Amino acid sequence: QVQLVESGGGLVQAGGSLRLSCAASGRSLRMYAMGWFRQAPGNEREFVAALKWFGGGTNYADSVKGRFTISRGNVRNTVYLQMNGLKPEDTAVYYCAAQTTPRAGYTRTALYDYWGQGTQVTVSS
Repeated sequence: QVQLVESGGGLVQAGGSLRLSCAASGRSLRMYAMGWFRQAPGNEREFVAALKWFGGGTNYADSVKGRFTISRGNVRNTVYLQMNGLKPEDTAVYYCAAQTTPRAGYTRTALYDYWGQGTQVTVSS
């Protein structure tokens, strides 16, 4: 069983910053990638960013490029999402996701094997 636990959400004014954390745990866990997705009320869950575990390559949604940074933590199987220049349209529940089997891609929800419970990010104007 694999568990993902997110933290770091909250309320921030437009232009502010937040850092989300995600820690994955589980027996014999082999990670291939970790990603962040978000879901606003009435919308589908959308891709935000992903980090490949081998090689360290990253992918970002166009809407967050230049503002958000995904990085790997020093603790095993942890990932961060540094969010700068936050906008009201970034308001959503943010979910961490893990790929524990090799997949061809990183931007679709179906490509991830495990999900966290989500953390709320609210950006006021």
